[in-house]
Amino acid sequence: MTIALIDYGAGNLHSVHNALRKAGADDVVITADAETVARADRIVLPGVGAFRACRDALVGIDGMVEAMGEAVGKRGTPFLGVCVGMQLLADAGEEFGRHEGLGWIPGTVRVIEPADPETKVPHMGWNDVTLTDGAPALLEGGEAYFLHSYHFDATDPADVAAVTDHGGPLVAAVARDTIIGCQFHPEKSQRYGLSFLSRFLEWRP
Repeated sequence: MTIALIDYGAGNLHSVHNALRKAGADDVVITADAETVARADRIVLPGVGAFRACRDALVGIDGMVEAMGEAVGKRGTPFLGVCVGMQLLADAGEEFGRHEGLGWIPGTVRVIEPADPETKVPHMGWNDVTLTDGAPALLEGGEAYFLHSYHFDATDPADVAAVTDHGGPLVAAVARDTIIGCQFHPEKSQRYGLSFLSRFLEWRP
């Protein structure tokens, strides 16, 4: 089984690669080749940094967005977006202006505005992951590592698979069909993160 880990200068590429290997993946291909992504059995889109920079870098790879859409939308290839890789699934992001996302899961990525003024932004460190009623089986409750200043404001609550709390509820994971996105960093979440990645490798949505 081939896992395509998309290389678009996302920053956490090699740590995600190492975590996938530790989780049991034996064929992880770091790639910026659209055809390789189109043929893969699993696709992982990592991401750290600003929404616009990540979006521009991804769109800048010839044929990549089309290959992802073909694999996921038409063939049902399981897809995992991590941190900004999850945020790019939204319709738009509002970091440094408003910028178009992939539009796979309706919503907007907005700055975190805690109800409690004492709550610091960015949301950084370990926090609970609490499942919603519609969470897919590969997600489990527990504690994971977060680092973000913007959050996924989903249009349809049914797309929210898990939440966390940081001065108010924030989306920890979204899911739709064969797409899963996590705001937390599984590659930094030790046993919880490796267990999540292991289940993603076996996921049959």
